[in-house]
Amino acid sequence: VVFQVIKCKAAVAWEAGKPLSLEEVEVAPPKAHEVRIKIVATAVCHTDAYTLSGADPEGCFPVILGHEGAGIVESVGEEVTKVKPGDTVIPLYIPQCGECKFCKNPKTNLCQKIRITQGKGLMPDGSSRFTCRGKQIYHFMGTSTFSEYTVVADISVAKIDAAAPLDKVCLLGCGISTGYGAAVNTAKVEPGSICAVFGLGGVGLAVIMGCKVAGASRIIGIDLNKNKYAKAKEFGATECISPQDFQKPIQEVLVEMTDGGVDYSFECIGNVGVMRAALEACHKGWGVSVIVGVAAAGQEISTRPFQLVTGRTWKGTAFGGWKSVDSVPKLVTDYMSKKIKVDEFVTHTLPFDKINEAFELMHTGK
Repeated sequence: VVFQVIKCKAAVAWEAGKPLSLEEVEVAPPKAHEVRIKIVATAVCHTDAYTLSGADPEGCFPVILGHEGAGIVESVGEEVTKVKPGDTVIPLYIPQCGECKFCKNPKTNLCQKIRITQGKGLMPDGSSRFTCRGKQIYHFMGTSTFSEYTVVADISVAKIDAAAPLDKVCLLGCGISTGYGAAVNTAKVEPGSICAVFGLGGVGLAVIMGCKVAGASRIIGIDLNKNKYAKAKEFGATECISPQDFQKPIQEVLVEMTDGGVDYSFECIGNVGVMRAALEACHKGWGVSVIVGVAAAGQEISTRPFQLVTGRTWKGTAFGGWKSVDSVPKLVTDYMSKKIKVDEFVTHTLPFDKINEAFELMHTGK
């Protein structure tokens, strides 16, 4: 089979802090253990915006961002056995090789097989499949879904139900899976629990959904933007509060509201001050706080050690703890059988050339 270079549209980030530029790019054929995918739908996430802002120490430019996508396999390189052309897939920013010590350990989902090259914006062989105007363009998070075609490692792809609507299930490539898994996998929320969720964006709503599925009795949403409260309640929040409405620190408010603190708290913002508040809002003896939000490079968390000595636990999660290749198809199945919500997370559907408007909508909390 002679594979062709594909020319298509992509949103290229030429440099930090500038809007994305819609360009014609060349996408090279997949090499051994690589898959070329026609991307049908992609979502925008704060992680894309974080890298675009220039604050990400691993950010490389020029780059094709995007890591919440879904599409159809167009072609496969040599030695690819798990997928074939025509398969419906979701690209995975955390792969699952099944061979490294991380994949073999049931306690983690952080496959390390291609971590180094992925962090440098390159394919596992150390090169790029994208060019534009004669320049090499970097990959992003091993996925680069802001392109009509992309190339990913074969361990970075999950084959899903062909009947799934791609403009919805693309969200299972990051945000929904991350928040839902933080509740059901990382925290392992128990029936009857009291939970607090800091930040009511897409990830926070997914955490609320997870807490509800797990049988939490009280789910308190915390956000400065009160426009988000109605949606949070649709997802299962029992009440919502704003730190600005109180004279005292929000952790003290929560401790009073809950007779000593919450059983589980989740930070879904990426703010180290809020991370501290989320830990300190937990109940003495058994409270667990999970960091879901990604803070900017170089920032540090702090609390008094006594908070941990007296029985609180501080945890973190990436992609909700899901082993990606195994779990994403099951999450799609759970959505198709109405066990989890996905459609309700979609606020706007825009054509690809309006991608900068999508970022503006995200930044304004809409």
